[in-house]
Amino acid sequence: MTATRVDAATLRRLPKAVLHDHLDGGLRPATVVELAENVGHTLPTTDPQGLAAWYYDAANSGDLVRYIATFEHTLAVMQTREGLLRTAEEYVLDLAEDGVVYGEVRYAPELMTDGGLTLPEVVETVQEGLAAGMAKAATAGTPVRVGTLLCGMRMFDRSREIADLAVAFRDGGVVGFDIAGAEDGFPPADHLAAFEHLRRESVPFTIHAGEAHGLPSIHQAVQVCGAQRIGHGVRIMDDIVEGKLGRLAGWVRDRRIALEMCPTSNLQTGAAVSIAEHPITELKNLGFRVTLNTDNRLVSGTTMTREMSLLVEQADWTVEDLRTVTVNALKSAFVPFDERRALIEDVVLPGYAQAL
Repeated sequence: MTATRVDAATLRRLPKAVLHDHLDGGLRPATVVELAENVGHTLPTTDPQGLAAWYYDAANSGDLVRYIATFEHTLAVMQTREGLLRTAEEYVLDLAEDGVVYGEVRYAPELMTDGGLTLPEVVETVQEGLAAGMAKAATAGTPVRVGTLLCGMRMFDRSREIADLAVAFRDGGVVGFDIAGAEDGFPPADHLAAFEHLRRESVPFTIHAGEAHGLPSIHQAVQVCGAQRIGHGVRIMDDIVEGKLGRLAGWVRDRRIALEMCPTSNLQTGAAVSIAEHPITELKNLGFRVTLNTDNRLVSGTTMTREMSLLVEQADWTVEDLRTVTVNALKSAFVPFDERRALIEDVVLPGYAQAL
């Protein structure tokens, strides 16, 4: 099937998997407005459509630090049990509506305690909301499996504490760990104690690296900290010249370390110049285990269907290419092998076979 024959209806029906998606970056605009009114938080506008436009415009600055600053308003409405329950449930329902069959949602519990919730209470509440969403999605005939990644903030000093939280909840829906926040100036190795603890406890983790900072960040994440996946990773291209891989790029590709790539987000933060020239296509063609992701659906004004559509329209991707990155995501998901294999064999491959 050629790219020009992949229509919008087909794209929406395709089963999808997303590994890199932030809970606090994916709220419904109307929900932000309603919850902000409940807690007395002032927004740039109280019109849901206007708020969505404000987020998108603010995020298109080409500056990762300013991009991250847009989270002030979503986090403000996620400090209470009511806010966390609602946003977590809606998160799942929005994925299901978009054709996602497996998702991993990440968030930083330490940023959600201003309303008096403890760290364990934050995690318990989010898991309760996610479970409610999964139950409703299954009842509606659009089942989706969602696992949770807990994030430590790389500019703060609580990553070891959050790693303990991931260990404590690994049988309660938490499937892994990450560090997030401004990358430049806050190297992964600063949080080595957290990563060493997670390895000892057999909890997998990914690391944001190679978005706002270059190869040293990726090298630390992989070779010093032992990340099983890399969040974004677009700067791995700095180690590839005319299709020839350097030592680090070769290591990442040959050991099947997944790259959680987020095209629209990377354009907004200045990590890529266009969809057509985004590294995801060349890396896919070179055999890297690339995956396709949304990063922050509200902030980037996107969905998995939209990300797929952009690649089809602007980078000549085919349904086979979309199937490849979907299978890649499930191969590198942080849930047990049997679950991953069942999703690939029973859901994803049959779903794509119908489209081909």
